Amino acid sequence: MLNFSRSLPLMRARLAHLIPGLPDIRHYSRADLRPDLIAGVSVATVALPVCIAYAQLAGFSPVVGLYSAILPMIAYAFFGSSRQLIVGPDAATCAVIAAALGPLAQGDPERYHALAISLTLFTGLFCLLAGRLRLGFLADLLSRPILTGLLNGVAVSIIVGQLGKVWGVSVASKDVVGQIISLVPQLAHPHLPTLWLSLALFVLYIVLKQLRPNGPVALVVAAVAIAASFLFDLDARHVVTVGDIPSSVPRLHWPALPHEDWGSILPSAALLAFVSFSSGMLTARSFAAKNGYQIDGNQEFVALGIVDIVSALSQGFAVTGADSRTAVNDASGSRTRMAQIFAAFAILLALLLLSVPLAALPTAALALILIFSSLGLMDFKAYLTLYRVSRAECAIAAGTFAAVLILGIMPGILFAIMIALLRFLGQVARPTSYPMALADDGDFHSNLYYPEARPVPGLLVFRFEAPLIFFNASYFRQCVEQLVQNASEPVRWVLIDAHPISMVDLTGAITIMELNDALEEQGINLAFCGRQHMMEQWLQTHKFKLKGDLRHKLFSNRRAALQAWREVFPDSPPDAVSVQP
Repeated sequence: MLNFSRSLPLMRARLAHLIPGLPDIRHYSRADLRPDLIAGVSVATVALPVCIAYAQLAGFSPVVGLYSAILPMIAYAFFGSSRQLIVGPDAATCAVIAAALGPLAQGDPERYHALAISLTLFTGLFCLLAGRLRLGFLADLLSRPILTGLLNGVAVSIIVGQLGKVWGVSVASKDVVGQIISLVPQLAHPHLPTLWLSLALFVLYIVLKQLRPNGPVALVVAAVAIAASFLFDLDARHVVTVGDIPSSVPRLHWPALPHEDWGSILPSAALLAFVSFSSGMLTARSFAAKNGYQIDGNQEFVALGIVDIVSALSQGFAVTGADSRTAVNDASGSRTRMAQIFAAFAILLALLLLSVPLAALPTAALALILIFSSLGLMDFKAYLTLYRVSRAECAIAAGTFAAVLILGIMPGILFAIMIALLRFLGQVARPTSYPMALADDGDFHSNLYYPEARPVPGLLVFRFEAPLIFFNASYFRQCVEQLVQNASEPVRWVLIDAHPISMVDLTGAITIMELNDALEEQGINLAFCGRQHMMEQWLQTHKFKLKGDLRHKLFSNRRAALQAWREVFPDSPPDAVSVQP
C-alpha cells in the first residue's frame, strides 16, 4: 500500500504529461462553466457553415466537414497543449487534399472519400512519428516576424474574402488580389436585401460589443440573423443562406487503406503533416503568446496525429488549427479547453436537432462574425517595433504579409520560412568575426566597443562567432590568413577565441589541422582559448594531433593565454601585455 501511494503521484504526473488536458478537465471549476459554454456555442455557430464550406472545397459532402470537427475537437482538448486552439477543416489542408487526391480518384466520389480517409490516417501516423522523434523544433522556424506577417496577412485575407458575402455579390477569384479586382466593380451594384441585413447586423455587433465586450456577441448576432431570415422570408428575397444539412451521427469505421495507392498517398501525407502542423502551430503559438503560456511543439505533433487518426476513423478528413474559429473562441472569453468540448457537442446537437434553423442562417451574418474576429488578429504596430529593433526582421514580416496576400497562406508561410532559413544560413556561413585588442581591464575586446584597446605586437587574437562547420570552415581560414598577411608587424601567435564556437564538425577539424600546419611552416603558433576541456576530449576521441607544443595550444580563457604569451615572449612591451589581477 505504501509503495502504491508513493507511485500514484508519479503515475498521475506521467499521465498528465501524456494527456495534458486531463488535469484541467478532471479539476474543472464551475466558475468557468458559463464563459466556456458561451465560447463553445459561439465557436459552433461559426464552425457549422465554415466546416460545410471547407468540405465542399475539398470535394466532400457537407456532413463530412462536420464529422471532421466533432470527435477531433474532443480529442485535441485532451491531447493538445493549447487552451484556445480549435481544430477542424482548414482552407490550406483542403487545398492540399484536393490537389493530391483528384488525379488518383479519377472522378469516382466513393474512391475519393476512401483515399481521403487513408491519406488522413497516414498523415496522423506521420505526425505521431514526428512527435516521437521530437521534431517539434520545426515550429521554431516560425519566428515572431513570420507570425506577425502571417497573422496580419490571414486577417486581411479573411476580411477581403468575406466582403462579397456582406455585399451580396459573387467574387470570382480565390486569392486576395483577384478578389479585390473582382469585388470593386460590383460595389456599386450590391444585393440590397443582403446589404441591408449586413448593415443592421454590423450595427448590432458594434452596439453589443460596446455594452458587453466579453459577452456572446457572435451568438446573439447569429440568432438574430436566423430570426430575421424566418421573419422576413430572406430566402425568397434571394439572400444566400447555409442550406440543408442532413442529420446523422459520425460512426467509427476502420478505413480500407488500398495498398496499391500507398506510393502516391505517403508522400502527400508527409507534406500534409508538415502543412497542417505549420498552420496549426502558427495559430496555437500566437494565441498562447497573447494569453501568456507556452506551446509544446512535440506534444502538438502528437496531438495532431491523434486528431487526424480520430478524424479518419470517424469518416472525416485531415484537419488543423483553425485561425478564425480560434479567434472566435478567444474573443468569446473562453477560459479553459472545455470550451473545445462544448463546441464539439454543440455542433453534434445542432447537427441532430437544429438542421432546419441552421439552414436558414444567412452567410452574410457568418461573414460579419469572421470579419470582427479577424480584426483581433491584426497588429500593424508590431512592424514599427520590428523596424526599430531589426530592419531585416521587419522586412521578413512585411515579406510574409505580402506573400500571404499574393500567393496564399501556406505558400506565404513557406516563402517566409525559406527567407528566414536563407538569412540564418547566411549568418552562419559568414558570421560576425573580428580581431581583438587588449584594453585597460587586462582582457581582449573589439575596438568597436573599446576604441582605446590596443593590439599586442606579434599576437593576433581572433573571435569567430559561429559553429565551425562545413559551410563556413573555408571562410574561417581565409579570415585568419588575411589578418596574418595584413598585420602591421610579424605575427608569432594566432589566438582563436573559441568561446562562441559551440561545435566543430569533421570539415572544421580538418580546416584547423591544415591551418595549424600552414602557420607552423611560417613559424606561427595557432592557439585556442575557451572550451579547453571540450577540445582536448574531442582531439583525443578522434585521434587528431596538433603540431607544436600542446601546452601553448589550448587555454581555458584569454587571460591564461596572455600569461603564457608573456612567459614565451618576455621581451614583449610590458605596457602592452600587462595582466590585471
